[in-house]
Amino acid sequence: MKKTVKDINVKGKFVFVRCDFNVPLKDGVITDDKRITAALPTVKYLMEAGAKVVLSSHMGRPKGEIKPELSLKPVAARLEELLGVKVAFAKDVIGKDAKAKHDALKDGEVMLLENLRFHKEEEKNDPEFAKKLAAFGEIYVNDAFGAAHRAHASTAGVADYLPAVAGFLMEKEVMYLGEAIGNVERPYTAIMGGAKVSDKILLIENLLNKVDSLIIGGGMAYTFIKAMGGSIGTSLLEADNVGLAADLMKKAEEKGVKLLLPVDTKAAKEFKNDAEAKIVDVMKIPDDMMGLDIGPETMKLFAGQIAASRTIIWNGPMGVFEMPSFEAGTKAIAEAMAASKGKTIIGGGDSAAAVAQFGLADKMMWVSTGGGASLEFLEGKVLPGVACLEEKRKPFIAGNWKMFKNIKESADFMEAFKKHDFPEDVEVGLMVPFLQLETVKKLAEGTKIRVGAQNMHFEDNGAFTGEISAPMLAELGIDCCVIGHSERRQYFGETDETVNKKLKKAFEYGIQPILCIGESLEQREAGKAFDIVGGQVKADFEGIPSEQAKEIVIAYEPIWAIGTGKTATADQAEEMCAYIRKTVEGCYDAATAAAVRIQYGGSVKPANASEILGKEDIDGALVGGASLKPEDFIQIVKF
Repeated sequence: MKKTVKDINVKGKFVFVRCDFNVPLKDGVITDDKRITAALPTVKYLMEAGAKVVLSSHMGRPKGEIKPELSLKPVAARLEELLGVKVAFAKDVIGKDAKAKHDALKDGEVMLLENLRFHKEEEKNDPEFAKKLAAFGEIYVNDAFGAAHRAHASTAGVADYLPAVAGFLMEKEVMYLGEAIGNVERPYTAIMGGAKVSDKILLIENLLNKVDSLIIGGGMAYTFIKAMGGSIGTSLLEADNVGLAADLMKKAEEKGVKLLLPVDTKAAKEFKNDAEAKIVDVMKIPDDMMGLDIGPETMKLFAGQIAASRTIIWNGPMGVFEMPSFEAGTKAIAEAMAASKGKTIIGGGDSAAAVAQFGLADKMMWVSTGGGASLEFLEGKVLPGVACLEEKRKPFIAGNWKMFKNIKESADFMEAFKKHDFPEDVEVGLMVPFLQLETVKKLAEGTKIRVGAQNMHFEDNGAFTGEISAPMLAELGIDCCVIGHSERRQYFGETDETVNKKLKKAFEYGIQPILCIGESLEQREAGKAFDIVGGQVKADFEGIPSEQAKEIVIAYEPIWAIGTGKTATADQAEEMCAYIRKTVEGCYDAATAAAVRIQYGGSVKPANASEILGKEDIDGALVGGASLKPEDFIQIVKF
């Protein structure tokens, strides 16, 4: 799940926002402002949160030249009307006027840069141009899903220089389209239309692995009808893809996917609105006629399938809906989806235009703003403008039982604890004594509860009496382990050197480390807390590659707050966790630091968990005493 504007502090910061304001213009007047209104929730949120908002977008295809007719000035004027505040419009993108207006911005104010594509470097994703754009912000927000399939400077390159999160529109696009290719309510039906099979090959192949039923209409249907031996007259045909259409039908049969094709069609002799038309059997279209829309029997067939489905995604019209004489089929699909009690998702492009034309857009669960971006997302492709955004860190609440509980007590705990409902967006773990690992691991089967160890040695084997090795843990199926706990450092002589060795060994055996760091009361009172903790991070992470560093869970545990009843305030905990993240960034980069999860550990209880876990840089807790009672620990998990 990607981070959004709500997951990052924007107050007082410059926020560079990529929007999709590529709206239609006629004589300098905007004829459809849907793309502007779609961006308003993000813009308003940032303004109200006290950000200095720098908006950007492309318009049209100026090909790197300044073309006054493609200026974003009308967009700035419309934004002013919709927001009810002044929108400063820069006459250039990275020039003197843009910089002057940027420097004059105050908290809660907004400005708009000129058309990004007036610079040829934008579409080339030129690093220097991206760096200059990044200079306008401290945070990057991408809310332009319609351009997310393009690796341009403003859609992907800027993320190399700034923390990158999604706007609300981007968040919804990824969520709803993700539902269409991920976990869905069944029966699941996909409706494919449009002119050419070749445009939808990858999409159809991807959906055949996911859907229960596939409806095919529009111009592409006639290539399928031809593959079935039908006579299609002068209807649209991709002769080179007849074999492909046959293969797709065979794949559908092999996968148990119900494939529905038109049974009748509205055919005409000419491709024009007033052409003489009649309803004919789709397998017997007269030689001098072409199919331009699905017929009434097909409309009933398709509508029946839609009504019987719980999830329906639609991409591509059923006919030439731009002509009133041949809009009935597309309208019938739109109406059937509007009447559906299931989830209805419109995959952008002509389908989105169709539901808008028929006044049914507000009857759908989601209408994508992306054309090509929606298609590529549904095909399963990685979109550069989405991939560059930071992942939301999933909170990890881990209980550390230390040297408590025998096997019976452990079993009793698990029987009580696993009866509870766990939040979907929280990871839960129990770090238990070595002798209890097998028992607790077995009782955790079928639940979300991860089971981990409290320590491990940095050698595979050897004369280390009383120690446990990483391969021994891996053999038990243990995939996480506390490393460098303050009590291990204090009582058993562990050092940053041995901790570093253990981290490397853990990754060798697929074990995720929970690395504990923290300062003593004496060190804090001497003003050395940040030096001590920062030094531990640098030493413990020495020689660990970035991809592994991202997987380390850091547990900040002020030693003076462990088992003493004392607790760092939420602000103290957040201050140190933010410093730890900054230190990781210094060792690696912003992307690595953004991915690392940081827990707080130090007398976390139900009474203080809510305040502590609500902080931006705290991604969970390593819980000691409060994890020994199921009723206490579940309260913390639910915070």
